[in-house]
Amino acid sequence: MSVLGTLARRLGHRRWFAAAGRLLVPADRLVGRLTRGRVVALGLIPSLVITTTGRRSGRPRSNPLLYVPDGDGYVVVGSNWGQPSQPAWALNLIAEPTAEVTLAGRRIPVRAELATGAERERLWRLLVTEWPAYRTYAQRAGDREIRVFRLVPTGAAGTGGAASAD
Repeated sequence: MSVLGTLARRLGHRRWFAAAGRLLVPADRLVGRLTRGRVVALGLIPSLVITTTGRRSGRPRSNPLLYVPDGDGYVVVGSNWGQPSQPAWALNLIAEPTAEVTLAGRRIPVRAELATGAERERLWRLLVTEWPAYRTYAQRAGDREIRVFRLVPTGAAGTGGAASAD
């Protein structure tokens, strides 16, 4: 991991870092789109862009997310930086689990599986190993259960530009 990546992991617990991160998401979406998904989160942490279907609009919605590989799948978490509300992308996945991830410029169709019980605990341990601040985000979220998803590829990966960020 780079020096900046290590620094980001250390600062991730701070409230100002989460606030700054929320403000930088639109810029991260733009960088992801301009680099066709090759650069997300400035390359500091393992990241992908998930494109879900908006549960109300039916339109594609793209969001950069930290991920952890798990076998042939990808694990993501709806931490929403520890805010009391669920992130929109997670609610979209609950409504329509079919999605697409863009990872290193490759577009991969996936199906989201909401992790529960022992599987959720196993995946949570993987996530906090990569980004320890998730523990802090869980505390800040209060009574809200932070959802953990395993994204399972459903077909052949494509290439090309990232889906539009919305």
